[in-house]
Amino acid sequence: MTDKNEWGSNLSFVFAMIGSAVGLGNIWRYPYVLYSNGGGAFYIPYIVAILIMGIPFLILEYGVGYNFKSSFAKAARKINSKCEYLGWFLPVAVFMIMIYYSAILGWDGIYMMLSFTKGWGADPNNFFTTTLLQSSDSFMGLLNFIPVIAVAMLAGWIIIWFISHRDLEQGLGKVSKILVPLLFIIMIIIVAFSLTLPGASIGLAELFNPDWSLLTHFEIWMAAFGQIVFSLSLGMSIAFTYASYVKDDADLITNTISIALANSLFENFAALGVFSILGYMSLQSGTPVADLVSQGTGLVFIVYPTVFNVLGQWAYVLGPLFFLTVYLAGLTSILSTIEPLSFSIQNKFASTRSRTMTALIIVAAAISMIYATSFGGSLLGFVDTFINQIALLLGVVIECIVFAWIFKVEKLIDFLNSKSKTIKLGKWWLIIVKYILPIFISIIWIGGMFDVAKSGSYEQLTFTVISAAILLSATLIFTILPAKNPDWDEAEERV
Repeated sequence: MTDKNEWGSNLSFVFAMIGSAVGLGNIWRYPYVLYSNGGGAFYIPYIVAILIMGIPFLILEYGVGYNFKSSFAKAARKINSKCEYLGWFLPVAVFMIMIYYSAILGWDGIYMMLSFTKGWGADPNNFFTTTLLQSSDSFMGLLNFIPVIAVAMLAGWIIIWFISHRDLEQGLGKVSKILVPLLFIIMIIIVAFSLTLPGASIGLAELFNPDWSLLTHFEIWMAAFGQIVFSLSLGMSIAFTYASYVKDDADLITNTISIALANSLFENFAALGVFSILGYMSLQSGTPVADLVSQGTGLVFIVYPTVFNVLGQWAYVLGPLFFLTVYLAGLTSILSTIEPLSFSIQNKFASTRSRTMTALIIVAAAISMIYATSFGGSLLGFVDTFINQIALLLGVVIECIVFAWIFKVEKLIDFLNSKSKTIKLGKWWLIIVKYILPIFISIIWIGGMFDVAKSGSYEQLTFTVISAAILLSATLIFTILPAKNPDWDEAEERV
């Protein structure tokens, strides 16, 4: 098998990027963020965040990635040899995300099987936390291994390897063109059914009831910008890597708008389904919607099974469809998170795609077993908070500075405009990527650091330090190891 890192068509690139953006966060995070930040009023800062951060930053990553047609680490070194550390920092951080995402994928795989018989029983909360996860807040929980979770995770890793180790178009390209449309079709079926449930209007009224007074609060604006960073995978070097695989005739600006629009439509559509079902649950149980709303694992593995328990025979159709949707969303996200580190290793150490992917997946699968313990759920939350609120946001700020200032992104404008069939870039774009983005994201980063320091438990602070040490050490190792590829310092530029 030959290893070829190039999309077979523009459609493969667009679907792969949509698959990367449309992930678990759209289903379990966004509905909660929308509800808790003013409902309908949240759309104003949300749209502003897409327009002045989401789309401009994606264009920046796409443009520089397309220009170098190389890995993130190699391009960073080409811009300035002192920037190579950043070039490894973000791919390694994203690789750490992939490792703990595999645990959520494993949990969901178990629930997909259970949904055919409602195997979580009459108390989904107790089943998830006590029976399945055997949750422990103590470090000693690391000593209690849970085989069923480990097996479910290993099954996910086998699927990921089967897709990833092939040529880009034969593996990820083909699979994205199947999984992404399937993901949207299943979500449409779920939402259409959810809207017909008695009480759906109760949930939707709660969701969209606008609290305009919150628009004067700083927090709602930061929540909107934070959601766009999280939702569109900004600063993860994924967009950069995917753009480096595209052919010469790609219209990157139009692609950016299409991807941002698809992602926004999916997460808002998912919110309709979530709150329709919560409205139904409120009507059946007499519990206010506000007391049912949760984010994260609580929504997916506790609230939904509770709803399916009172849904009757329809639950045996809707349940498997829902957990299949979550599985596909997790799978498309994980497939994207391995690409930046893999391509960087291939570039520096002259390794084939197949060999690199196989080695990375073996290492990731071995490390991921730490999440198949009683402390796994708590540990996942700690590492997720560190990566998303601290490491990646810092990386985005530095990336803005390196790409916009050191690389001098002005030289890409004429080239990108010549390919664009929609909007044209100008000074407005330079102002955003050079000044507005670094300032806004720095503020969000400071807020994230403050939250962790203020509210973090001893265990969280301990694993935040450990995670930081692992990330910084691994980044340093990749940076100082001698290159085996003679072309490592010869990155050609298209512009």
